[in-house]
Amino acid sequence: MSIRKNKYGVWEIDIATPSGERIRCSAKTTEKRLAQEYHDKLKHELWQVEKLNKKPERTIEGALIRFLEVSQGQKDFATKIRHVEYWREVLAGRLLSSLTTDDILNALPTHKTGTKEPISPSTQNRYRSSIMRALSIAQQSGWIDNIPYIPRNKEPKVRVRWISQVKAQGLINALQLDWMKDVCAFALATGARASEILTLTWDKIDFEKQIAIVSSDIAKSGRARSLLLGTEAMDVLKRRASLRMSPYVFHRGKGKRISEVDKYDFNRALKRCKIENFRFHDLRHTWASWHVGTYKTAHH
Repeated sequence: MSIRKNKYGVWEIDIATPSGERIRCSAKTTEKRLAQEYHDKLKHELWQVEKLNKKPERTIEGALIRFLEVSQGQKDFATKIRHVEYWREVLAGRLLSSLTTDDILNALPTHKTGTKEPISPSTQNRYRSSIMRALSIAQQSGWIDNIPYIPRNKEPKVRVRWISQVKAQGLINALQLDWMKDVCAFALATGARASEILTLTWDKIDFEKQIAIVSSDIAKSGRARSLLLGTEAMDVLKRRASLRMSPYVFHRGKGKRISEVDKYDFNRALKRCKIENFRFHDLRHTWASWHVGTYKTAHH
């Protein structure tokens, strides 16, 4: 018998393909009529695959799993897992060949989970990129012939904010935590990101060549790069060397790695210096402005 109930009352399918291969699967229903319809449809599709060389139908779940497989080891893998969980929920069971532009556009998230806070156009674009990459991988695997076109949202221009050298020195002086003074001074001297600074270890520093290596697992681009260590950066490292007690260059005094900059101390220093609309990452913009010659001595 091609369909039969299991001990839980759910119908199961047992089919032999034209080539003799045996396929068993659950119909996931307790209704015999629905199970029989599924059996007949599956048997017909298997015949078309073998006799007419028709591509077997694939679901979105398979494409998303393949997407995760090729994304393993990437720095944003955790984000991609979150995206896959979302798409598996909103497009559950959908055949890849049935997906249209409207299907995906209408399924894009509009609000943060559990809140009424709208999602930004850039965040929507990240979800779009994940589903489009999954579909592209499916196409490369021969699962589908075409990919629906999904337009990107327009994103606001990147905000760039920087301050003068006088203001920057005033900001450092206004910080109360010594390690924050060193972190900010190093950021201004090298243009390094917060994550690159806080994970920096002594074995990544070449004092002779005056460079620090940012490994590929830390670098935003996913490629290792070097930081040039000028006089100001070397002065910071000499101060930190006198406090050396762990592999990490920057710590609070006990040698443990710091997970993030102290926003309270940073914001308090900004207020004291009357610097507005400024974030820690803007220290990197400030470093860049000083080094491309676009910024002279004007005070901000």
